[in-house]
Amino acid sequence: MTVSESGDVPVYLRLRAILAAAILEGNFAEGEQLPSVRAFATEHGANPLTVAKAYQSLQDDGYVTVRRGVGMFVAPGAINQLRVDERKRFLGHVWPGVHEHIIRLGIDPDMLFEREQA
Repeated sequence: MTVSESGDVPVYLRLRAILAAAILEGNFAEGEQLPSVRAFATEHGANPLTVAKAYQSLQDDGYVTVRRGVGMFVAPGAINQLRVDERKRFLGHVWPGVHEHIIRLGIDPDMLFEREQA
């Protein structure tokens, strides 16, 4: 899930999306430590338990690892796997709705690419 899709999505999933985006954007390299739960909660005005749930979700999916007493780290291979998984999710769940909206509005796809380059 991307951050822009956050409408009625639970807070922990929105926070997870923020972390996933930061990993994909290169803000955290493989093997690099993520912010502590408390630091991330403070930065985003979230409850630490909610942040912990977001981190746990990333850990459950194998994108981060825990080093007891040290913190959470981006797992080896996580960036590539996260990119693959996010592409699948986008193409399977997000793109169909976007495509329908483009058709409904009569938007020429070439125009979208021209706008991107401007």
